[in-house]
Amino acid sequence: MSDYNAQIIDEFRGNEGRVGDMWEGTPLVLLHHTGAKSGKHRVTPVAYLSDGGRYVVIASNGGAPTSPDWYHNLKAHPNITIEVGTATIDVAASEATGEERERLFRTQAERFPQLSEHEQKTERLIPVIVLTPR
Repeated sequence: MSDYNAQIIDEFRGNEGRVGDMWEGTPLVLLHHTGAKSGKHRVTPVAYLSDGGRYVVIASNGGAPTSPDWYHNLKAHPNITIEVGTATIDVAASEATGEERERLFRTQAERFPQLSEHEQKTERLIPVIVLTPR
């Protein structure tokens, strides 16, 4: 885990899910996932959108040509745990498609315009992952 992510995770846990600096006011979730190839436990902070009791995360990877590692891990091992605020929740990850994907992506891009910039930087369709409590 990068030192940067470790700092975000520590701040998240020390402040009931709130993080300052550039993340001030951004709802964050901590994804607990298993490496698709390594089998190692990982924790990754990711911005999320609430949608009818579900948590939605966008695998933009800053507009890179490939999706972030956590995306591949969730595809391989979709039953994960997340931390939201002070709660720990078991969820099932699934990829949104079609109109649902478009609606969720656009809703998040309205809140965070950098997502539209990420979309323009890459040729891939940026995955939208829905985390549904189990």
